[in-house]
Amino acid sequence: MSAVNIDVICYKSKTLKNGEHPLMMRVTKDGKRKYVSLELSVYPDFWDFEKSRPKRNCPNKDFINQIISDRIKAYREQALEYKAENKDFTPKSLIDKIHNPTKMRIVQDMIEIHIDRLKFGNRERYAETFHLLKNSLINFKGHLDFYFSDIDINFLKEYESWLRRRGLKENTIGIRFRTLRAIFNVAIEEKVVKREYYPFDTYKVSKLQQKTAKRAISKSQITDIINYQSDKMDIYTSLAVDLFTFSYLTAGINFVDIANLTQGNIVDCRLIYTRKKTGKIIMLPLQPKAMELIEKYSDPNNPFLFPILNKFHKTMQQKANRIHKVISKVNKRLKEIGKKLNLPIDITTYVARHSFATVLKRSGVSTSIISETLGHSSEKVTQIYLDSFENSQIDEAMGNLL
Repeated sequence: MSAVNIDVICYKSKTLKNGEHPLMMRVTKDGKRKYVSLELSVYPDFWDFEKSRPKRNCPNKDFINQIISDRIKAYREQALEYKAENKDFTPKSLIDKIHNPTKMRIVQDMIEIHIDRLKFGNRERYAETFHLLKNSLINFKGHLDFYFSDIDINFLKEYESWLRRRGLKENTIGIRFRTLRAIFNVAIEEKVVKREYYPFDTYKVSKLQQKTAKRAISKSQITDIINYQSDKMDIYTSLAVDLFTFSYLTAGINFVDIANLTQGNIVDCRLIYTRKKTGKIIMLPLQPKAMELIEKYSDPNNPFLFPILNKFHKTMQQKANRIHKVISKVNKRLKEIGKKLNLPIDITTYVARHSFATVLKRSGVSTSIISETLGHSSEKVTQIYLDSFENSQIDEAMGNLL
């Protein structure tokens, strides 16, 4: 590692309004120079240009010398620290290290701030993943009163081992680590921790993911659910069948988005809404069966299309609680229906989303319009493709659903 030279100069090429010249720190390394202001200035008559220090008759000589001494000491100590750690640096990175210190904020504060931001942005479900991470880390360490720089490779390995001893599934462990990586990236972006402390370049989160279990069923099995009838068709069983059907016929719209649909989302026999999860605007043709379901649940006293939410659910928390309650009952009924129909997998509302993609793919629809699977990574790709095609192409593709 090459040597670094740190000194102070009186910057004669710039003259301030009062006739003084600014004093500048000069860092030189590998033939490169970088200057940064000391926020001090002197008249040229009071500066010894050969010895790079104020003359004896300079006013505030002692004060200026002290500032120079402290600043040079800080630079040299940081350069020595880099050398001890065998880390290379540039004049700019050395200056940035001294002049742009990180905001000391413990992990708990950062996670809680991020949760509040997500809730404010109406992203309660995503906020919940950070809440689960917070509780998990507290159980692991006993507290969150530590800094992001403390989360190193050993920390991550110990956390993984701890999660495994508790019997968590591979995908659940993966979610915890992806969430931890996400909040670490936020901390870097907001200068809470330096990028050099990022441990996920070495510790690969991608290894913590098992192959997703099958979540799609065939067109004939979908038809069996749509046509399901029983002597014990209570309100939630009927609603479960109808919401599964509606989701399947509307490109696998998820439960939260269904719950928030109003008459305003229907324009010229098309469903137009913004996906809560991604913020993408979705425009889809409404199949006759989907229109029938909307008419079936039409209620002049309820602004929402389906009886999940109503006008009494005003706050985001009230809506979230209600949606959680209804989806739990709906998925319970769907699983019961699946068992009675001898279907190969547990049926939930999410199966409608995967089945939508799979049925279209098996019908010969181009993968440019719809992807075969709808995991977290492919969902985004799918929505981008859907947004970029003409309505006629999407209409033709969706004609293959039934």
